[in-house]
Amino acid sequence: MTIRQLKTSPPSGLVGLKKHSVGEGAKDALRQLLRAAKTELPKEFLKYADRVMFLRNSRAGDTVCFPCPLREQETVAALKALEGCAAAAITDVRGAKRERAVKVDLERVTSLIMSAYITNIDGLDKCNPKTKERIPDTDLNKAQSNLYRRLSAGLYETKNRGEYYHIHGSLEATTTLEMIGLPAFLPGLTDYHDCINTIEGAVRRFSGDELERLNREYRQAGVPVLTNEKYQKTNHGRAMASLPLFTVKSLGMDTPPVPFTESTNGPSQCLQGLRVIELCRVIAGPTIGRSLAAHGASVLKITSSQLPDVPFFQLDVNTGKHTTSLHLKNPHDVAIFESLLETADVIIDGYRPGVIANLGYRPEDLAAKAARRGKGIVYVAEDCFGGTEIGAEWAGRPGWQQIADCVTGVAWEQGRFMGLNEPVVPPFPMSDYGTGCVGTIAALTGIYRRATQGGSWICRTSLSQYNIFLLSLGTYPIDVKDQLRREHDPRFFELRHNDSVDEVSQRALASVKHLHPALFASHTMQSAYSEAYGGVVTWTKESLQVDGIKIGHVRPTRPNGYDKPTWEDWESDETLLDA
Repeated sequence: MTIRQLKTSPPSGLVGLKKHSVGEGAKDALRQLLRAAKTELPKEFLKYADRVMFLRNSRAGDTVCFPCPLREQETVAALKALEGCAAAAITDVRGAKRERAVKVDLERVTSLIMSAYITNIDGLDKCNPKTKERIPDTDLNKAQSNLYRRLSAGLYETKNRGEYYHIHGSLEATTTLEMIGLPAFLPGLTDYHDCINTIEGAVRRFSGDELERLNREYRQAGVPVLTNEKYQKTNHGRAMASLPLFTVKSLGMDTPPVPFTESTNGPSQCLQGLRVIELCRVIAGPTIGRSLAAHGASVLKITSSQLPDVPFFQLDVNTGKHTTSLHLKNPHDVAIFESLLETADVIIDGYRPGVIANLGYRPEDLAAKAARRGKGIVYVAEDCFGGTEIGAEWAGRPGWQQIADCVTGVAWEQGRFMGLNEPVVPPFPMSDYGTGCVGTIAALTGIYRRATQGGSWICRTSLSQYNIFLLSLGTYPIDVKDQLRREHDPRFFELRHNDSVDEVSQRALASVKHLHPALFASHTMQSAYSEAYGGVVTWTKESLQVDGIKIGHVRPTRPNGYDKPTWEDWESDETLLDA
């Protein structure tokens, strides 16, 4: 396999690692990725691996930029490369075959990984308190805006010294707080450290085993914080070792291949004409939808006004989509949803396993409906623990990125790297974005198989499966980790196990901005006016280029529930593709 990297002269004066190359690491990660996913991939995807090029436009592109020990940049770069191979193969199906180079911009990959913290509206980012005045409030339970309640999602020490548990109040907070004996609200408690001490004091009344029992009883999203070695010895960890990074399985082959819609001069985007229903919140699942939209699919994100979501993340992950509100326990809304399903090609399900099925939409039932219309469907499921297809022990547990990072061993790796004998949650939603990239590849695989073989397909992946693959690549060499510790802001290394992901991310971001300003330059970022938000939104440009097609979004972002529930009359601005 020949994978080429564009070589440029590094600008003088930038701090960076001298020995380790992210581009070279991405090559190795891609080789391992192809081996790990080979059983699930069409051979037509694999042939493009030799056409991949990892490009950098500054020294930052080839530099380890995060104060983290795991190879996140290399992993996501490899995933984007495989996504590009899939897009190239789909484009071949749609028109004349040709040699296509697949190019991955390494700076943009790095910016994508921290996208939730650098996307902004009129210069206001996630950490600016003025931002919430510009964004519709979907934090219905004040689980984000109230600091005490937000810290109900955190990593704390139990009553057993050296044992840690990550409780998670999800988007509701009250149940978890009352579970550990605290009131739902403490209006006088507003200091960050006082909040942490109060919550950790309550957690320290319990052992890890007792917290596990309470989590089962109250159906909360908490987990023991395990090393990777301990995770691999759990029943769930052993079961997950038998699964690839994602799976793509048939739901029935009783419908013919589905040709792509014709366009006069060939497709400018490889998924033009496909309709995608996205049933997701927060980041990982919506990242799949955002990526499919970047390939030209019409992605309709459906949420309920009665369910909370993190307000700011919508500014990032809703780019390129339409969004609408339907409550699937309301008969009127169900009828509208059913009409949308009639012509949908892809369903993305980012909820805990069973939630959408319990509303009457099991993948098997949707495949049966698709068979009756004579056109198969692709069902893409993303969750926290993985293993639904093999009945793994924790498959049905609720969870989020920090939960996966804690249970699989990622948090312990971060803490050890920081010189601590305790776990620390990593900065940024890195596993969320990485899992979204995996889910995109799985979705493209299902779309390709439906187009060439027919039938309906179910594609599954999880945050834990992404982390398992990431950990399999190992940590950076000792000299790289030593240099990261020397270069990055000492304040980052003052963090402890109970610091929040926002605190960890803000300190990491400040350090990255100081060391690698090229990651935030015009080459990496794109801006457009969003009528829905009433301001100029700036977000990370797409990191992929594939010869013969365009990859990018034709509409700016919008909040949840902004559009009518219809596939008709969508606005489009193709000049954004050339920005």
